[in-house]
Amino acid sequence: MSLTNATPLEVAQAARTGSRKLAVLSTGERNAALTAIHNALADGKDEVLAANIKDLEAANKAAAGGTLSQSLVKRLDLGKKGKYEDMLQGILDVRDLEDPINKTTARTLLDDNLTLSRITCPIGVLLIIFEARPEVIANISALAIKSGNAAILKGGRESNHSFAAIASIISRALSTTAVPSDCLQLVQTHDVISDLLKLDTYIDLCIPRGGNKLVRHVKDSTAIPVLGHADGICCTYLCGDYPAEKATKIIVDAKVSYPAGCNALEQLLVAPDALATTLPTIAEALLKKGVSLRCDPDSLAALKDNLDPHSAALLQSSTTQDYDTEFLDLILAIKTVANVDEAIVHINTHSSHHTDAILTLSSAAAEKFLAAIDSSSVYWNTSTRMADGQRYGFGTEVGISTNKIHSRGPVGLEGLTIYKWVIVGDAQVSTEYGAGGKLWKHERLPIEDEDIARNAEEKELLRKYRIGEGVMSS
Repeated sequence: MSLTNATPLEVAQAARTGSRKLAVLSTGERNAALTAIHNALADGKDEVLAANIKDLEAANKAAAGGTLSQSLVKRLDLGKKGKYEDMLQGILDVRDLEDPINKTTARTLLDDNLTLSRITCPIGVLLIIFEARPEVIANISALAIKSGNAAILKGGRESNHSFAAIASIISRALSTTAVPSDCLQLVQTHDVISDLLKLDTYIDLCIPRGGNKLVRHVKDSTAIPVLGHADGICCTYLCGDYPAEKATKIIVDAKVSYPAGCNALEQLLVAPDALATTLPTIAEALLKKGVSLRCDPDSLAALKDNLDPHSAALLQSSTTQDYDTEFLDLILAIKTVANVDEAIVHINTHSSHHTDAILTLSSAAAEKFLAAIDSSSVYWNTSTRMADGQRYGFGTEVGISTNKIHSRGPVGLEGLTIYKWVIVGDAQVSTEYGAGGKLWKHERLPIEDEDIARNAEEKELLRKYRIGEGVMSS
């Protein structure tokens, strides 16, 4: 990793060159680099946390002055229990996953000795722009190296000390490996984002990780494809048949375990038959955790009738705006909906299509909900906080996407790969086929090479043309 003050163009050109070299390294060479990064960051924990404390001190002052949100301060803290260890474990988890590139995912026999293959390969150069979250450097570095992609990282000023410390450690670790240093770059120059966003000739994908303002700015300012989400307005629909104890456990986790997370619960939709039965138990538990409840008229009336006067006095009336707001705090909007159909309409209209859930014992209601909700993750009887690359088994994630193409939901290794089409032939040309010519076979073939190879000569050609063996490389 290079800590650089080079011009944006120089950074992008160097990353492109580095990506070509990285793409043809063996699985073992890329895995060895991840081991080196993990060990170096484990040994350098004190150095990183000391730098992080400097950032936190400045961030807390900024928050006290009203120039930085408390949610960003929470995301900045690397010393939070288990957070640093989770970052380290994520690197190992990514290392131990199956190599996502050079995999054959489809084969077709076009004609005798003419075989078409679809083979996974890296996207190329990633531009990652993020606020706070210093662990993003380690996450992105692991995912980029494993998937064969170069990455340019530009972090917010609030995390400068943490970013520099982590980047320096990763840079030293990579110097002992086969991974070229240019493939990972931390840009330190201020005010370069607008210039980087113009370099679509060299940068293949932009991933903004931050608040709505950052993501909207990126999407409006570049011709580079953007992967990400602007908001995390997550909803849960509570049906009257779901047990209060289980519902309380799920909803408290979704709202309280990490309110600043993009997968935290922001809206609770309640069926009429749950208002006087299940909802009061949930509300009592949330109020004890310090959650402010903003209720529509029906839920407010039900809770005032079923909670003790002290708890009922803490309730607030909701506004229309509350159902379009990502609070990132201990605030929950509650709304009564008549049935699952009304819940689906509300969520598809007001959620951010990030993660939404239904709590019910009815498989019919759940199946309708799961099929109809237009979100990147949809759950039945669990917490929205499950939306996470590590929890999905991706090792870690580069971010969460609400896009409709390429990748959706938590984005891990698979989301950082694309594919290319490879044809292996024997002097066939296009004009031999068509009207009056030869017919295409278009025969689906098994993916395994041994089953596809019709003879030793074709098998050898297939072996040579596998990406990463030096004959065809990115």
